[in-house]
Parts: sequence; structure tokens; C-alpha cells
Amino acid sequence: MKPLVAIVGRPNVGKSTLFNRLAGRRLALVEDEPGVTRDRHYADAQWGDRTFTLIDTGGFVPGEKDSLLKQVREQAQLAVEECDVILFVTDGRAGLTAADEAVAELLRKSGKPVLVAANKLDSGSDAMQALSAEFFRMGLGEVMPLSAEHALGVPQLVEAVLDRLPPKQEGEDAEVLPDDGTLRVAIIGRPNVGKSTMVNAILKEKRVVASEVPGTTRDPIDSALTYKGHKLILTDTAGIRRKRSIAHRVEQFSVVSALKVMDRSDVAVLIMDATEPAVDQDAKLAGLAEDKGRALVIVVNKWDLIGTDQRRQEAYREALKHSLKFVGYAPIIFTSALTGSKVEKVVDIAVELAEQFRYRAPTPQLNRLLEHMVDSNPAPIVAGKPLRLYYIAQVGTAPPTFALTCNNPERVPDMYKRYITNQLRKTFDLRVPLRLLFRARPGQAKREARKKPHLKGKGKKS
Repeated sequence: MKPLVAIVGRPNVGKSTLFNRLAGRRLALVEDEPGVTRDRHYADAQWGDRTFTLIDTGGFVPGEKDSLLKQVREQAQLAVEECDVILFVTDGRAGLTAADEAVAELLRKSGKPVLVAANKLDSGSDAMQALSAEFFRMGLGEVMPLSAEHALGVPQLVEAVLDRLPPKQEGEDAEVLPDDGTLRVAIIGRPNVGKSTMVNAILKEKRVVASEVPGTTRDPIDSALTYKGHKLILTDTAGIRRKRSIAHRVEQFSVVSALKVMDRSDVAVLIMDATEPAVDQDAKLAGLAEDKGRALVIVVNKWDLIGTDQRRQEAYREALKHSLKFVGYAPIIFTSALTGSKVEKVVDIAVELAEQFRYRAPTPQLNRLLEHMVDSNPAPIVAGKPLRLYYIAQVGTAPPTFALTCNNPERVPDMYKRYITNQLRKTFDLRVPLRLLFRARPGQAKREARKKPHLKGKGKKS
């Protein structure tokens, strides 16, 4: 599995800003006030040839019953016991505080690699070193001065993190799934939505304990299955609930294990409760599958408690598509694991998506499609010049990844990216996540550089 790097610290020290910076994209909400991050955010980050999973942890939220010290201690303790490396973020401008020292007291006893990041230091290197010096008093070793907002000191921090990660293991990268012909299916969802009952119904035996008591499943459980000539491994996972609802440490570990299971799966089957409309946590789990690039099946379980009215089912489907429109490509199935209704259809769709997950499109057909797309809907003008798309090729699978060569790869509008994605889905009948990469033509940068002096000279002459 990918190594885990947790970002911990007291409120408003810039944890989410650093999380976004290391992930290379804006995933966590950032505001200049404490308590904005409440739920734990997960994201994969890649630096060089190494990929690791980041966790952005929430701090104390004003108005909660627990004290600041207890909340900070709980976050730090969870990070200590789960992670391979801990990034302890402090506010370099504010200096060392009692809350910082309370976390340091815990981390000193952990034996885990800890890096202290003295954040919000935007001045020159000498001044940054001077302002960060007092954090050495915590006894945690190296202190890295940086500004996450302005990316100062971040490369040095990443190098220090990479030095402390455990040695890379074979098959560690989630994108490089073992291609042994076995399809891996992760059963995910909130507690008590019927995940274990679904697994038992698919296997037609009581393989896992199923109970109405939430949290029965703690460790991920693999079950081998041969279905219509396909070898599958179904993994029943613990129910994933909001961080604020997690009361027991065992359940906290179960949640992390469930998320890691998704990393090594081809398909995620998201089980939802038909008696409850789609809730925020369902959307977050669907978003996690999309972010990790896993194929997704949305299963509305316990439909026997709703009825058999087809119109009601279609209305539910439309409402669900609206609330989860960012994964609108994912199939939706209405089932009852308890009665066995349409349980086999869940496996049929999972097998179909697992094959699409590794689909490879013929290059000639791709370029005929590109020509058709440009003719039907010409690319827009960006930076005063027409956007030109020259070539498309598939460069990866699991999920299908396509590279497009164009004259302005950094300014392709999101709307046109969605258009290309939708056309690829329609043409190849793909209901899995797709990834698009935009690249410049070889030698384009040199050609642009040669043009600049010429243009500059013309400007002077005029």
C-alpha cells in the first residue's frame, strides 16, 4: 500500500494550505479562521517516482464541548498510530505555543518519524531560519521553515518526507494494479447500509457477520468468487462515517483500512440505504472513488422497504443523479440484499466495469473521433489564438487515460474537457472514470522561444 503521511497541528496554522500544495490541487477548503476543516481529507501525492497518501486532519472547532487540548491530542494520537510519517505544522510567525508543546509531548514518545514544518514564513531564508529556531526546543529534531501559500521551502520539505518514508514495495502504486486476471471489488458505504448482507447474498453463504448494529465489520475481509468464468475478490469493508461521528479508536483504524482497500481495487461498489436520501457522506465516498480513479457502481439497497412502483424508482434515480452529478457516468442499481433481489446484477455490472477499467481504444479510431469532435464543435479561442488539437492517443489504463497534443495545453477550458470526455464515453461506451492529459507538440517551446526576440524587435521598430 502507499505510505501514509498525516498533516497535524493546532487550528489555523495552514494545514489545509500545505495539504493542497503537496497534493498539487485545491482539494481542502482554506479560510483564514480556525475550524474550517472538520472531516478528514485524503489525497494521493506524487513527487518524482514516489507516491504517498496525504491526510489533512481537522483541528478544534469553537463551540464544541471538548477542550482544545483534548481535540489536538486526539488528532495527533490518531496520526501517530496510523501513519508512516507525520508532518507537524506550526505557525512560524506566532512562535511556539502551549498547544504545540502538548502535541510535541505526545510525538516525542511515538518513535515515528516526525517533521516539524514552521509555516507562514514568507521572508528570506536567513530570516526564516531565525524565526523557526525556537521550535527546536520541542525536541522533535529537524525543523523545516516554509510558506505553504507561496511554495517557499516546500521542495526541501518533500525531500525530507521522502527520506523518511519506508522503502518502496512492489505494487505499492495504486495505479499499477496486479494484472493476474482477478477482478477486485471493494464494497464501501456508511455503517448499517447492508454491505455485509450484500456480500453474503452474492456469495450465497454467511461469509461475514451481518448485524443491524453499526460498526460490526472492522477489518476488511476478502472473499474469493468465480462468477461466469471470472475470478473476483470481494472485500467487505467497515462503514465509513464522518470523522466527528467516530467514537472508538478501533473504528478509526477500520476507516483507514477501508480507504486503503479502495486503492487496490478495480471497482468500488457504493452501498446506499434506500430509506435515507443521499447524504453528504455518500457523496464524499463517491467523490473519493472518482479521485482515486476507481470504477464505481452505485447500489441503492433495501429497496424492498420502499416498494415496487417503477415511477418512484425513476424519480429516486433522477434525484440521485442530480445530487451525485460529478459521477453521473456510474450505473445505479436498486436491490435488496436481504431478499436477494437483483443481487446478481450488481456482480454483472461490476465485471463489466472492471473490463472497461482496463479498456484500450484503437489509436486510428481515436483520431477519427478527434477530427469529428473538432469539426462538430470547434475548439474555442484561448489567449487570443484558436486552440488547436492535433493528435490523441491512449497512454494508460486503470483508469483509461488519454493524451491530447495541442498548441496551448495549459489553457484548455474545463467545458471543452468535459465535451471531449463525454464524446469518449459515448463512442466507446465507457462508464468508468477517464483521465485527460494535454501536451504541447515536441519542440514547441523552442519554436516559441525563437519567436520572442523577433516579435520584440518588431515592437521596437513600430
